[in-house]
Amino acid sequence: MALGSLALVATAAHAQSTVTIYGRLNVSLEHADASHSPRDRAVDRESNNRSVIGFRGAEDLGDGVQALFQIEGSLALDTGVGPSLANRDTRVGLQTPYGLLFAGHWGTPYLLATSTLDPWYPTTAGYMALMANGSAPTTNHLGNTASFDRRQQNIVQYWTPAWSGDSVLAGLVGRIAYAFNDGEVGPNGARPQLLSASVTWEAGPWNLALAHEQHRDYQGPQLTDSATKLGAAYRFGPGRLATAVERLRYETPIGALTRDSVFVAATWQIGATSLRASFTHAGEGKGPAGTRVGFVSAGDDTGSRQWTLGADYTLSKRTGFYAYVSRIDNQARAAYDFAINPLGVGAGEKPTVFALGMRHAF
Repeated sequence: MALGSLALVATAAHAQSTVTIYGRLNVSLEHADASHSPRDRAVDRESNNRSVIGFRGAEDLGDGVQALFQIEGSLALDTGVGPSLANRDTRVGLQTPYGLLFAGHWGTPYLLATSTLDPWYPTTAGYMALMANGSAPTTNHLGNTASFDRRQQNIVQYWTPAWSGDSVLAGLVGRIAYAFNDGEVGPNGARPQLLSASVTWEAGPWNLALAHEQHRDYQGPQLTDSATKLGAAYRFGPGRLATAVERLRYETPIGALTRDSVFVAATWQIGATSLRASFTHAGEGKGPAGTRVGFVSAGDDTGSRQWTLGADYTLSKRTGFYAYVSRIDNQARAAYDFAINPLGVGAGEKPTVFALGMRHAF
């Protein structure tokens, strides 16, 4: 029976052109606290930073066409509780000379357009604390109606092939995605949907990105939320500078709520050590008094800033250590929190985290 089972596994693997098991293990020891807090929030903890395990493969169908699949799930590296087989990037699709078309559960083009600009993504210090109004690691139209940094269920995506040749457009890639309503009913009978698109260009030392996303009927019938961002990165010798600017706009039953934010980051490589620094500023929300969606609210003293300083030491291409300190300075009426491993802060509190972590990819 054992030999028969092994034969079946070998036959199944042989039927695929390629099958790969991969993963990311990322855990940190942290001390977190919040100043200007009415109670003691200090905590020493072990935090899981979105560790994953996955399987991906491709079958050659001829004429430059491949059938692709990927199944990816989260790993609770710190507790071992509640892992899921397919709650992260999971899809089935076709890769053709004209591009990639797939369906499944995947990060939106808006998320993917600039995530590589953040040297702390995805850890407690990730820029999602202020950019994109938090993070939704897996969600539908009803589970999180605020965040534009999201992995969306029931989504279909098309990615163009990279533009080739000697023109200035070489390296240009377009992505578009649509998330079906799937029978979900939102506020006042709304039928929410999502549309996301991006254009990225990578050539030489430059990396540019433009992305836009719409959430239709998330706040109610005939109300459309939108987000637009522009990102850029430039490499020079051992260094890299990156920046992103973003505008969020939410249509609510009492009027539109908008907020602008900006992110900048710098890295400098010294041998096996990468020194890293970033700064994010979220402006005050603009809109009718009392309007609030997620962390974004209208009025004076609703802005915030985040500083992060740290370093990464590479032991190999797969393994490394990192350390950082990150602080969010909320204004009196702002309550921004860490997007991953939040502390649970209130208005005006200023959370800080010190972290020492280890990552390994396989």
